Amino acid sequence: MSKRVNKLEGAVPHHEAEIAELRADRQLAVEYLKAAMESLDDPDDRAAGLLALRTVAEAYGGLGAVAAEAGISRESLYRALSPKGNPTLKTLLAVLKTVGLRLSVEPDKHAHA
Repeated sequence: MSKRVNKLEGAVPHHEAEIAELRADRQLAVEYLKAAMESLDDPDDRAAGLLALRTVAEAYGGLGAVAAEAGISRESLYRALSPKGNPTLKTLLAVLKTVGLRLSVEPDKHAHA
């Protein structure tokens, strides 16, 4: 019987590669999160923004370390940044601060003056 060859041997899973890329390039992490945070305005697409924040948290210390530094239980942070999560403003600000970012306000591109 011949041994099956795994064609993906040595391949890095997409999520792990994404985390490594975000960790290596701070500006990419900022732009990635800025784009994803726009999805928070759309209740049908809110999960994308939460998952992006979770991915950035994983890139900058891991969820456990970020939760500890932010003063949030790890379980609460997992729930808040899950696809159906609904983090409080306090949690959002604490996580952003822990990963070296802050919340800012920009004018809506589609707003009427």
